[in-house]
Amino acid sequence: MTTDLSAPARRGTTTAGRGNSPRPPFGVSAVSVLAVLIALFSLVPLGYVAYMTVATGWDTAVGLILRPRVGELLLNTLLLMAATIPLCLLLGVAGAWLVERTKLRGHRVWAVLLAAPLAVPAFVNSYAWVTAVPSLGGLGSGILISTLSYFPLVYIPAAASLSRLDPAIEQSAAALGLGAWRTFFRVVLPQLRIAMTGGALLVGLHLLAEYGAFAMIRFDTFTTAIMTQYQSTFNGAAGNMLASVLVLFCLLLLLAEVRSRGTARYARIGSGVQGKALRLPLHAYQWPAQLFLLALTALAFGLPLFYVIRWILAGGAGIWTASEFLPALLTTFSYGLAGAAATTVVAFPMAYLAVRHPGWFSKSLELSNYVTSSMPGIVVALAFVTVSIRLVPGVYQTAGLLVAAYVLLFIPRALVNLRAGLAQAPKELDEAAQALGKPPLLAFIRVTLRLTAPAAAGGAALVFLAIANELTATLLLSPNGTRTLATEFWSKSSEIDYAGAAPYALLMILLSAPMTYLLFQQSKKVAGQ
Repeated sequence: MTTDLSAPARRGTTTAGRGNSPRPPFGVSAVSVLAVLIALFSLVPLGYVAYMTVATGWDTAVGLILRPRVGELLLNTLLLMAATIPLCLLLGVAGAWLVERTKLRGHRVWAVLLAAPLAVPAFVNSYAWVTAVPSLGGLGSGILISTLSYFPLVYIPAAASLSRLDPAIEQSAAALGLGAWRTFFRVVLPQLRIAMTGGALLVGLHLLAEYGAFAMIRFDTFTTAIMTQYQSTFNGAAGNMLASVLVLFCLLLLLAEVRSRGTARYARIGSGVQGKALRLPLHAYQWPAQLFLLALTALAFGLPLFYVIRWILAGGAGIWTASEFLPALLTTFSYGLAGAAATTVVAFPMAYLAVRHPGWFSKSLELSNYVTSSMPGIVVALAFVTVSIRLVPGVYQTAGLLVAAYVLLFIPRALVNLRAGLAQAPKELDEAAQALGKPPLLAFIRVTLRLTAPAAAGGAALVFLAIANELTATLLLSPNGTRTLATEFWSKSSEIDYAGAAPYALLMILLSAPMTYLLFQQSKKVAGQ
């Protein structure tokens, strides 16, 4: 009797002693096979672009790519990125420095307000600015709207990095005679390198993917041109070549971000507790700083919200017809929930391998998802349209195909959260459960899955937010008659029915605001605050 009872314990002890990971519920090989299948599926859009480029023929492809029209789009894109990314870096880093490193009055309030513009979709921002200035259009307008919409993508990581920087280096620089400005540029700014390059990458990818905001102000980019080509000549060679150029831009941005990280260390090494950074007094600059932040948040968040509410008041109670906005709200919720659940489930095998079995294999699989998710929604949608029509016609314009596109577009949002949650679920607990005789699947459900649930819920919430505001893939892939908040807003605003579009804009902002606050709070938790 004693021998039988001790056998499982000895086996569990031996496994833990060797330092091996506990057996996954379906075995390492099964998890690996699932991850490989998911990675191959995620490469469908990239394979589509490559195939269409080859199928077009070298001479035809070169002729289509070297057209004057492509040169015009290329110039627009380069000028847009060359102006918007530096402006977002300037505003994001300046706002983060004022909030985190100066004696700014009301800095806690400003910390939240500077993140608030992320709750306003870029095409809603454009809608508000066109209402305020009907003649708005062209490159300058694109830079204005893009900067106001996307600077929080730099501000949030920069503020998180500033809040956890070790002040000892700055104190040493001050002791050596460096003034406040020289210390900032020579000591603080270099330590924000990763946050700045990561934020710049996100801004650049959003600029390449954005459709609604630029279409509304009549500013041509690759994405707007691809949509025009799709509407005039379905799956035409010209549109496919534009998509290939757009994908090349995305890959170059990813490569540039990886190269710009450098090899420097940014972690503090040594004994002792990290000191708390001293906030610099602003003195005579207190009111200019307050006015700067007030103007920035008023233009980026206050103006869109003001004009949305103004159009709602102008439309009266008649625009709140339940038979119109309620189906769109319910459809948005259903697609959001389905897409968030599917994305979280699909991301789990890769997150499990990345945490429990790290190595070149898991990193390669994870990278495939980041490459695909960096592509604009219109490219992913075109790939799904072409592949489904040619190989599986029955799934074209079905809810399942649309959810599959959402999974590929937003899987990193779930993957990052799941990876963090699994890292905080010690494998030793799984080993202990199995050593006590629990089957691998039951141990996984009762231990790992329960500990990972909060992180999984956070990732699912961020995916839900992205789906609720997604436009281009939904326009191209949704079943006939599908109405979401984003598509209904776009339909009514395209008809110049701005009052009718206002309720949909307000509902999108109300849905996005809690998720934006959650993102801000997560960044603070990472910073240890």
